[in-house]
Amino acid sequence: MFSEKTPMRAVLFGAAALIMATFAMPSSDVAFAASEVKVVVNNSVITSGDIAKRVNFLKLQHQKGDLNKLAQEQLVDETLKRAEISRVRMSVSTSDVDSAFGRFAASNKMSPQQLGQILDKMGVGVDHFKSYVAVSMSWPRVVNARFGSSNSSKLSNDDLVTRMTENKTKPVTTEYFLKQIIFVVPQAKRNAILNQRKAEAESSRSKFPGCDQAKVFAATMRDVSVQDLGRVLAPDLPEVWKPLLEKAQGNTTTPVVTDRGVEYVAICSQRQVNDDVAAAAVFRAEDIGKAGAQGVSANDKKYMDELRSKAQILYR
Repeated sequence: MFSEKTPMRAVLFGAAALIMATFAMPSSDVAFAASEVKVVVNNSVITSGDIAKRVNFLKLQHQKGDLNKLAQEQLVDETLKRAEISRVRMSVSTSDVDSAFGRFAASNKMSPQQLGQILDKMGVGVDHFKSYVAVSMSWPRVVNARFGSSNSSKLSNDDLVTRMTENKTKPVTTEYFLKQIIFVVPQAKRNAILNQRKAEAESSRSKFPGCDQAKVFAATMRDVSVQDLGRVLAPDLPEVWKPLLEKAQGNTTTPVVTDRGVEYVAICSQRQVNDDVAAAAVFRAEDIGKAGAQGVSANDKKYMDELRSKAQILYR
């Protein structure tokens, strides 16, 4: 969600900075020279025009240093992220991005058209800005789906005791026992049968007999598997599942499309708990949130290092 509580807030410019920059900086109505290819990331190109737009965006954020180099590396990272988001099929929709653009304009007391005019005037452009927003909104979903709760982030017993002492009472959270119902879609047949599999998954929800009979139920359908997720505490849920579980009607969530096919989660049971494991999960989530607000998370960096190590990046 594109809100002031997200880490994106630290990156996006505020209304005052944006308006001041509009008058303090020379207008970027000057046409860019013919774009040249500056970087090739796998099969995607980054041009001098792309870099110029990002430099102007960085200026609006009052960034310092070698802006040309910073812009270039940001765009390399975004190109890798965009490809990975597409691969795992976890991109936010165009309407999500448009809504975020509208909310940002409104929060700065502007219409979307006025914000677009400013972005164009400053040499950033609406398309470049929206592309940035789309990646910024989608990427956390991918990281959370990949890593979930990291073992490296678990609190020691001493830390847990200290935090519980400081908080006087153990925090309460929701405990779920879950099963994942997966309507498998082979990659080679994805375009041909995905919509059919969506319909099958949705139709099956009203017939779901409960977790005890889940595997028997799956066996009556073609290419459907069941994964037992066991006990999962609310703070440890992957981001993609959190809103679905919160809005679930009955004992299943609405289906979502993933790289494996079409999936939904069956809620075997849920209750409020405040044991030591639950307390640790809540405290860990708080710590991850603080780290995210301060900068790139360890999992984010690990993911990006992995993508860069496998990529072919050619600078020209």
